[in-house]
Amino acid sequence: MEYTAVAKSIRMGPRKVRLIADSVRKVESIDKSLNILALLKQRAASPIESTLKSAVANAINRGAKREDLLVKSIEVMEGPAIKRFRPSTRGRTHPYKKRSSHIKIVLEEKPSISKALEVQK
Repeated sequence: MEYTAVAKSIRMGPRKVRLIADSVRKVESIDKSLNILALLKQRAASPIESTLKSAVANAINRGAKREDLLVKSIEVMEGPAIKRFRPSTRGRTHPYKKRSSHIKIVLEEKPSISKALEVQK
């Protein structure tokens, strides 16, 4: 079964968040990925860590065991951008965007031997 958690409009560029998401995507267990996120210095590790904890809590509330969970996917999409202008010479302005991100984490359960036997019967 799949369990999801979504964090929307995180005030950080999606490119920066994707760099951290790539480091956690292929880790075997949830505990290892939480340890990695706790040790990273980048600011983007914090929202990914909180979203992962939320996904784990959603799974546990639905009856899954923490030891059986794996990260199936982490998606970082672009959120709404706040448009701003910087004053320049000769009365001109230079536009720029303050970008934001949406983070979606999907967890799945490890296939266990007992569940595989139940399916075969």
